[in-house]
Amino acid sequence: MKQKLVSLPGSRRAAKSGAKRIGDVDPRSSIEVTLDLRGPALPDASNLPRLALSYNELTKEFGASEADAQKVAKVLKGYGLKIKEISLGTRSMRVSGTATAMEKAFKPNLGIYMSRQQGEFRGREGGLAVPQELKGIIRGVNGFDQRRVAHRKTNNHAGSHTLAPLAPSDLLQRYNFPSGDGAGQTIGIAEFGGGYFADDLKAYCQKHGSPVPSVKVVSVNLKPLTLKQIENLPPTDQNDELGAASEVMMDVQIIAGLCPKAKIVMYFATFDQKGWIDLLDKVIKTKPVALSVSWGAPEDSPDWSQNARDAINQRLNMAALVGVTCCISSGDDGSGDELTDGKAHVDFPGSSPFVLSVGGTMLSGQAPNIVEQVWWQSPGRRIGNGHSGAGGGGVSVCFQRPTWQSVSVKSINSGNFDGRVVPDVAALAGPPLYDLTFLGGDSPNGGTSASAPLWAALIARINALLPANKQQRFLTPLLYQPNSNGKTVGESGCQDIQKGQNASHPQPGVGYKAAKGYDAVTGWGVSDGTVFLVVL
Repeated sequence: MKQKLVSLPGSRRAAKSGAKRIGDVDPRSSIEVTLDLRGPALPDASNLPRLALSYNELTKEFGASEADAQKVAKVLKGYGLKIKEISLGTRSMRVSGTATAMEKAFKPNLGIYMSRQQGEFRGREGGLAVPQELKGIIRGVNGFDQRRVAHRKTNNHAGSHTLAPLAPSDLLQRYNFPSGDGAGQTIGIAEFGGGYFADDLKAYCQKHGSPVPSVKVVSVNLKPLTLKQIENLPPTDQNDELGAASEVMMDVQIIAGLCPKAKIVMYFATFDQKGWIDLLDKVIKTKPVALSVSWGAPEDSPDWSQNARDAINQRLNMAALVGVTCCISSGDDGSGDELTDGKAHVDFPGSSPFVLSVGGTMLSGQAPNIVEQVWWQSPGRRIGNGHSGAGGGGVSVCFQRPTWQSVSVKSINSGNFDGRVVPDVAALAGPPLYDLTFLGGDSPNGGTSASAPLWAALIARINALLPANKQQRFLTPLLYQPNSNGKTVGESGCQDIQKGQNASHPQPGVGYKAAKGYDAVTGWGVSDGTVFLVVL
C-alpha cells in the first residue's frame, strides 16, 4: 500500500542564482538530514526570563516530546531510514539513509548542480513533503541542499593608512577592558570552513607575550583541514581554503590575545543550512558564555528556506534562554549587504533579536588626534587596490523589533514594517586593522568578522567579574534598559560613534548615518569595558 505524503509548509527553495542542474543524485548515495520537531512555544524576544535556564530546564520546559520523537522514528524507519541522534532539548533529530529512501519519505527531487561560485553541489528546488502521519510534528528537514548560506569576506582589507595594526595591548586600552585574563570562562567560535593552524596561534602569542590558551576543536559535521591537506588541493580550492583559514585564525587569535586564560571551543560545521542548525545544537548543550560568529548571508536572500531560517532563529532563542550571548558580525558591505536589487538589506543571523549584532569602525587621523568613526571603504564595488567594505546595519524585514529595543530608527526601504534594528554595538573592523599572524608571518586583517570575537572576549572578561547571580545571561536586551543615572546601559557602557555612514554604491546608493546616541551603523558605539562592567 502506497503511503501518503503531504506538503511541508515553509520548505520551498528557489533555484540558486547562477546554478544549473547537471544530473541526478546517485540513488545509492548516503544522505543525512536534520529534522526540526515541534515543541512548546518559546518566549519571544520581548519576554525572555531574567535568569538563564540550565539545559535540563530548557529540555523540560521547551523541548520536543518523547512521544513525538518516537512516532517520527517509527514512521521513518518504515521508509528504510536510520535514526542517528535525537535531541529533545533542541528539538532535533538526525536521520540518514539512501537517496532513494529519502525521495520516498520527503520528495526532495534531488539533483547535482554546478555554479561558478560554489562548483558542484547537491541541491533541490521547490518544496518538500512529509508522511501524512507526521504532519505538524516535523517542522523542517534540512541537509538535502548543500548550497552555501554562510559567507564571510576573505579579501585583503589592507589599504593605504599610516597607523600600525592594533595589538592586543592596544585593543585593551582603546576599549577599556576590565582587568583579568578570561580564566574560568569558555568562549565559543563558529566556523564553516577552512583550517586551524596551531603553530600560527603559538607564534602570535609569542609575538605578543601572552600564554597560549586552551583550544578545543569540535567537528560538528566538518573536520578542519591541516595545512598539509590544503597544500595538496588543486590551486583554486587551495586558495579558497587558505582564505577561509586566515579568517579562522583571525577569530581565535583576537580572542586568545584578549582572554589568554579562557577555554576556547571552535565548532566546525558545513556552510549549508544543516551546518548552522547542527552547530547551534552543540552550542546550546555546551553553553559557552559567548559565541563569536563571523558568518552570515542577507536575511531575505532566496537561498534561505523559511523553515530553516525559523529553525536557526529558534536555536538562537534557545541559546539566549540558556545564557549564551551570540556575538554576530553585522556584515561587511554596508547598507546593501552584497545584494543589487536597489534595496537596503541586513545580514542573518545578525538580524535575529536573540543575538548581539556587532558593527564596524575604523580609525582616522594621527596621534594624538585619532578619531574612531564608521568603517566605510567603498562598499558595493571593488576598488583598485582590492580592499573595500563597510559595517552592515539597518532595519530587518524579517524580524519584528522587540519591545526592549526602544529606538527611533526608520528603514530607508519603503513600507512600514517596524523591524529589528542592527547593529547593537561596534568595534574596529577597518584601518588600521588587527595585528595577526598567518603562515608564520604578519597578516593584518579586519572586517566585522574581527569585531565579533572582540566583543565575545569582552563579555567573557566582564562575566568573570560579575557576581554569581548576574553571570551567564543574554546581554543584548540589557543594553537598552535604563540604569541609575537615567541613561541606558548602552549609553553608559559604550563610547558613542557620531561620524560616518554605511551607504553601498551603486546600490542602494543610500545608507544609515551615525548620530548622537543609538544609530543603525554602530549601535550604541564601541566598548568602554570597565564602565560597562560597573553598570551591569
